[in-house]
Amino acid sequence: MKTKPMIFSALLISSLVLGACGGSDSATSSPDYELTDVTFPLEEKVTLKMLSQGAALAPDDPNDKLIFQRIEEDTNVHVDWTNYNADFVEKRNLDIASGELPDAIFNAGASDYDLLSWAESGVIVPVEDLIDQYMPNLKKIFDENPEYRQLSTAPDGHIYSFPWIEELGEGKESIHTVNDMAWINVEWLDNLGLAMPTTTDELMTVLEAFKTQDPNGNGEADEIPFSFINDGGNEDLKFLFAAFGEGDNDDHLIVDNDGNAQFTADKEGYKEAIKYFNEMYDKGLIDAEAFEQDWNTYVAKGKEHEYGVYFSWDKANISGDNDSYDVLPVLAGPDGTKHVTRTNGIGFSRDRFVITSANQNLELTAKWVDKMYEPLQSVQNNWGTYGDDTQANIFELNGEMLTHLPLDGEAPGELRQRTEAAGPLAILDSYYGTVTTMPDDAAWRLELMHETYLPYISNENNYPKVFLEKEETDRLAKIETDMWDYIYRKRAEWITNGTIDQEWDEYLAELERVGIDEWLEIKQAGYDRFVEGTEAN
Repeated sequence: MKTKPMIFSALLISSLVLGACGGSDSATSSPDYELTDVTFPLEEKVTLKMLSQGAALAPDDPNDKLIFQRIEEDTNVHVDWTNYNADFVEKRNLDIASGELPDAIFNAGASDYDLLSWAESGVIVPVEDLIDQYMPNLKKIFDENPEYRQLSTAPDGHIYSFPWIEELGEGKESIHTVNDMAWINVEWLDNLGLAMPTTTDELMTVLEAFKTQDPNGNGEADEIPFSFINDGGNEDLKFLFAAFGEGDNDDHLIVDNDGNAQFTADKEGYKEAIKYFNEMYDKGLIDAEAFEQDWNTYVAKGKEHEYGVYFSWDKANISGDNDSYDVLPVLAGPDGTKHVTRTNGIGFSRDRFVITSANQNLELTAKWVDKMYEPLQSVQNNWGTYGDDTQANIFELNGEMLTHLPLDGEAPGELRQRTEAAGPLAILDSYYGTVTTMPDDAAWRLELMHETYLPYISNENNYPKVFLEKEETDRLAKIETDMWDYIYRKRAEWITNGTIDQEWDEYLAELERVGIDEWLEIKQAGYDRFVEGTEAN
């Protein structure tokens, strides 16, 4: 899922905040409890007021979740939530613009531009001193993993937010290295006596057989040989672009082994991949709804096993956890080479919790947040909890270890929404086997990636989550507002009408006009600064 930046709105909110920030007398923040040397549980209950966003299936009041009830019991801190389950960013920005600030924003959903604008306007406070003084759990994580402190630190040297960290494998062995995995209907292969394809030409032949030879055996031509969601993240078809060159990812950005940031959507291999998919389209092999379908439509057809090949993070999300589909191997392209393009995914987000300038209880708030970084608490924040007698549980607690339970038909994503806290947390690779078990689906996916993809990943680095200057962030967002829509619109047009050769030069000129050269310069400068900072640590 991608978020299109709303630059005008962000600038408007910033200007409103400059004149409307409520400060410590705000009615929506808590009074000064004059607490020092805070230890939990407090002798007397106090209340902190927080703004938050909730998932669609989560309770309207986060305090209805067992996980927050336990935190309140452990701390004697009650949280008075203003929780939005829809349109969170717009409502959050309006609340901030009103000047009536809460003590903190949980699951803040803040872009880097937001963080820097809020800091500049005095909406939020820097927290690096709070970390060093009052947050031993997070400080230990930062001290032992300095890259996370670096990723959390703004260009001005301050930390303005608390991060979410989830390690599942390291470097190019991370579970995030590939997102849009391709899944093929092996039941159809068996029914037609076909071998697993190993090249792009063989895949085309298999898809033609899926279309014409009734692999589901119902006597109807209702099979969909190939489907995806255009610009759909994990459900996009970008993974197969790697067979034709550098490949592509959601950021259209890779880092080569010389440390050069490379734009991917203007390369000859990108062009050749689109011509390949145009041939597929002309043969009637691509789902007629692929360029406009939404998630629900995509899943509905997947559950009926109508696809020959489709894309998703995990097949259980689309076609179910069964043997009808298997991962499509890495295909050799026209020149015979096999290649996998890394994503820039990493289990890190720096935007999960901010403390506002209206907060008069900084030590209390910092120590409350630091509990989120206790290993057992972080694991529950991320996946869900244990001992809930009203619904299924993600875990059972065995001594000091949380063990994942079988879900017995429960959809893991839906159960997480109902039971997790999300927010600030850290799960390190060292926790697996000591604090918690690794989820079965994650362990299986990692094993599948190691067997299938890792031998063909040649790039040693990906593009990190660089914290850019506010002006750089603003400029990138303005360029991307024009560029992203244009790239996906042209890609869809070319796959369906085959005019890429005639329009390629015009396309490159338009990318140049909207600022691709400046975009790359900013990306490269940010990468170079990040590498320098890493080497300094």
